[in-house]
Amino acid sequence: MAGQKLLEGIRVVDLTSVVFGPYATETLADLGADVIKVEVTGGDIFRHAGKPAATPGMGPCTLNLNKGKRSLAVDLKSAEGKAALAAQLAEADVFIHNVRGKPIERLGFGYEDVRAIKPDIIYVHCTGFGSGGPYGDLQAYDDVIQAATGTTNLLSRVDGNPVPRFLPSLIADKVSGLHGAYAVMAAIIHKLRFGEGQFVEVPMFESFAHFMMQEHLYGLTLVPPKEPAGYPRQLDPFRQPFPAKDGYVVIVPYTPDAIDTVIALLEAPELATDPRFIDYPSRMRNISEFYAEMAKRTPKLTMAEWAARMAEHQIPCMPVRDLDELIDDPHLKAVDFFQQRTHPTEGEYLKMRSPVTFSVGGFEVQPAPHIGQHNEELGAPPMPVKRRAG
Repeated sequence: MAGQKLLEGIRVVDLTSVVFGPYATETLADLGADVIKVEVTGGDIFRHAGKPAATPGMGPCTLNLNKGKRSLAVDLKSAEGKAALAAQLAEADVFIHNVRGKPIERLGFGYEDVRAIKPDIIYVHCTGFGSGGPYGDLQAYDDVIQAATGTTNLLSRVDGNPVPRFLPSLIADKVSGLHGAYAVMAAIIHKLRFGEGQFVEVPMFESFAHFMMQEHLYGLTLVPPKEPAGYPRQLDPFRQPFPAKDGYVVIVPYTPDAIDTVIALLEAPELATDPRFIDYPSRMRNISEFYAEMAKRTPKLTMAEWAARMAEHQIPCMPVRDLDELIDDPHLKAVDFFQQRTHPTEGEYLKMRSPVTFSVGGFEVQPAPHIGQHNEELGAPPMPVKRRAG
């Protein structure tokens, strides 16, 4: 049904900042929850990422990360600010925050404090490290979690360069944010069934360790260990995009039949009789050498030619693209993933819709709010809107 919100009537008071928590609540807002973003009077620091916006605090990242939310800007060190937050909590289903344990208690909004305001509250603490361990009081950002989980050493294991490096994405923040979103929804289902709220802890370290170690626990899975940690296929230095005439292309022959097909499409019958690749076990033992042989032969065709040839035989394949090219990707255009919209003050911009579609539900998510845009309607003193000069 068009216009129906799947999380209609669920009110989320969101005292999170930067990416981890806001990505969780963006997911909830995309599903129709009423998300009230509570922030300091200068705004969430991530609002200011990027070039100065027409309106302070309306940088490019915030236009998607905070879409569909309402903004309440208050000073939580003041009695007035605390009262404004308490008033919202009295009407909330969910309170989600990423303030460390002791500071949130000093502010007067620990779990027991909030339960006194709303006994059936779902209280979600987005934290760097679980409270039960020795890192529990430490502060964390994406870089810290990539280091803690061994992620910064993965590229070294691939290319031999001993210098640790970050994956160039806020991947730990976003993965943890998805854990936060599903944790909220699971707690909502529990509340609907049993009538009780609860305390939920979503730690980045544990969330991202769980994500990374699904395949990389590998040889350490069995006790005693049979092999080191690290999934060899992912760490193979030859498992890289293959050179094409005009760029690079990814080709993934994952099954025995697919490898036979790729050998034929490479027009390399000699590989089929090569003792290194004579059967599937041999190919797996010598997969690095097989990748190297593929790389010798792929430059003869363009990316598009390889994509067409592989698609005809149902071999997974894709040209390597730059981020800028995604805007014009024909598939993303067909599914209306990037949607051009007009923000009331920032002008034309690209909104990303939720990647998940439902046969029931669907509505237009409202533009990201200014800092404190909804103070007055939420019963707090209004915030002045300041424009950048020029």
